[in-house]
Amino acid sequence: MLQKASPPTLRDAALAGRQASATRADTLALYHKLLLVRRAEEKIREEYASNEMKTPVHLGIGGEAISVGVCHALPPGTKAFGTYRNHALYLALTGDTDGFFGELYGKVTGASKGKAGSMHLAAPEQGLMATSAVVGTTIPLAVGAALAHQYRGEPHLAVAFFGDGAVEEGVFWESLNFACLKQLRMLFVCEDNDLAIHTAASERQGFRSIPEALQGFRCHVASGDGSDLQGVIAATTQILGRMEQDSRPGFLHLTYFRFLEHVGPMEDFHAGYRPQPSPEERLRLDPVWRVEQRLFEHGVSRQELDAIRSSIDEQIARSVDAARQAPFASPSELSTDVWG
Repeated sequence: MLQKASPPTLRDAALAGRQASATRADTLALYHKLLLVRRAEEKIREEYASNEMKTPVHLGIGGEAISVGVCHALPPGTKAFGTYRNHALYLALTGDTDGFFGELYGKVTGASKGKAGSMHLAAPEQGLMATSAVVGTTIPLAVGAALAHQYRGEPHLAVAFFGDGAVEEGVFWESLNFACLKQLRMLFVCEDNDLAIHTAASERQGFRSIPEALQGFRCHVASGDGSDLQGVIAATTQILGRMEQDSRPGFLHLTYFRFLEHVGPMEDFHAGYRPQPSPEERLRLDPVWRVEQRLFEHGVSRQELDAIRSSIDEQIARSVDAARQAPFASPSELSTDVWG
C-alpha cells in the first residue's frame, strides 16, 4: 500500500531556502567571472584602434564559458596550459585585470612585464603555467606536467586547452597516445569552433568527428555545448569523477561559436567563410545571455546584474588607466627571465 507523503516541515523549507540561496549566490559569482572576461574583451575592442596596445589580440567572445566553467570545476593544484586565445583562461584563474591590461599595453606592470603580450599570458602562481601562439605546442607541456606529478606521486591534475585545429597536429596524437599509455592524470579540453582561422573542419579533417576519432584510445570522452556555462561545469565535474574511478586521461570536446574575426577586434562575416547568425541564434550562442536568463529564473533582478556590470566596468577602467600611465620596462629587462 502506498504511503501518503508527509507534508514539508519548517526545517525542510529552511533547508530548501538555503540551497536555493547557495545556488543563486554561486551562479552570481560565476556570472561575475564570466562578465569580467566579456567586458575586458569588449574594452579591448573599444580601445584597440588607438594603437596603444602593443600586441595582436585573439578575442574569445562566445567561448568564455569554457574556460570559466572548466576552471570552476578543477581541483586545487591543477596546472593549466592554453593557447593564444587565452584571455578567458587567464582571467578565470586570476581575476587580475591590472596584470592583464598592463601586459596588453606592453608595460612593466604587466603579468610578464610587457614581454609576453596577449598570446603568451601566464600566471604560474595561480596555476596558469603557459600559453602559446604556436598551435598545439602547450599540449605536450601539459603531458609533461602530468608525468612529473605521476613520477613524484602527487595527486595533482594537468589540463591542456586547445582549439580543434590542434587536433590535426601530430604532437596532439603523440601526446594523447602517451597520456593514455601511462594513464596520466591529464584532462584535454578541445575548444571547438569548427574553424582553423577561416577554414571549416569539413575541409580539414578526414574523420567524421573528434569524439569518434578518439574511440580507440583508453581515455574518458565527453562532449558538450561550450556556450552553456552550467553544462560545461557539469561535464567537467562528471569526467573528473570518471577519472577518479578509472585512472585514465579525460577528453572534453566543447563546441562554441566565435563571434569575432580570428585575430583583431572586428566582426568579419562579410568575408563570406561562414554565415552570420540570426539575432535569435546569436542569443542562444551567447554564454553571458544564457546565464542572465538562468539568474532571472532564480529571481535576480536586472538592477542586481547592472550593479555587477558597473562594478566590473569600474575595475576595468582603473586597470586600463593604470596601464596607460605605467612605464615601459627598462632595456635591462631584455636579458631577464630568459632561459637558453
